[in-house]
Amino acid sequence: MTVNHPEERKFPTRKHTALPKAQILIEALPWLTRHHGKTVVIKFGGNAMIDEDLKAAFAQDVVFLRHAGLKPVVVHGGGPQISAALDKHGIVSEFKAGLRVTTEDAMDVVRMVLAGQVQRELVGLLNQHGPLAVGLTGEDAHTLTATKHQPEIDGELVDIGRVGEITEIDTGAIEALLADGRIPVVSSIARSQDDHHVYNVNADTAAAALAAALGAETLMVLTDVEGLYEDWPDSDEVISRLTASELEKLLPDLSSGMVPKMEGCLHAVRGGVTTARVIDGRVQHSILLEIFTDEGIGTMVVPDEQGES
Repeated sequence: MTVNHPEERKFPTRKHTALPKAQILIEALPWLTRHHGKTVVIKFGGNAMIDEDLKAAFAQDVVFLRHAGLKPVVVHGGGPQISAALDKHGIVSEFKAGLRVTTEDAMDVVRMVLAGQVQRELVGLLNQHGPLAVGLTGEDAHTLTATKHQPEIDGELVDIGRVGEITEIDTGAIEALLADGRIPVVSSIARSQDDHHVYNVNADTAAAALAAALGAETLMVLTDVEGLYEDWPDSDEVISRLTASELEKLLPDLSSGMVPKMEGCLHAVRGGVTTARVIDGRVQHSILLEIFTDEGIGTMVVPDEQGES
């Protein structure tokens, strides 16, 4: 009787049901390697802020980035929540040049909603996955300093109240949190050196300015559209990639709501950020899809020299 040695036996390879998961993880390896240790600034806004499933998916994405070796920084506004709170206080919401007109009474509500409601909820969602997130506002540690912003409409400067234009950024507190492995969650309000008032700062603008100041690898802006459309409203074809100069030429023709987002992307890439992306926050896990896949799901803005190479 002949007995085969164990190493001589031939066994069929089992089809493991988890194999597709392993393949997906391996496909992400080049992106994990590329982004490891890099700072990613994410502007959280739109429907992703009010839909419970989207909020949960956003928190999972940000925590995944952190555990994958990236350094996420979240900057948030709170448009829907602010509008709802203003309605309750009998204050009419008004927008000019894509920015919220912010009276002194409205500013008290904005500050309360951003720092006391939206930020706390977001920090809580992130911290369901561990002691990671720390909330701060632009006022804290002089992170954001602003002066009164007056947009130009039809050739004239217009007073829109307590709306600020960022004049200075101190990244010390954020960098200390990142070094400690935390996820900073920043509310887009700032204090002025001029009159010591608190100002409402557009969250797209704040995220872009912080991305540039931090030397971030990527700025990601979540919005309620698929990206920047080629010829809206005549076409729903999304521009997947364009250079800073190409974007600058398009700015005058954009809808008012997209202007702060795309101006922020332009400011970021011209300030040293490698890529700026506008992505559809209505899609669950849109952040992971954009960073870790070839296809991408939004519009990516790159510096001119990168676009030419």
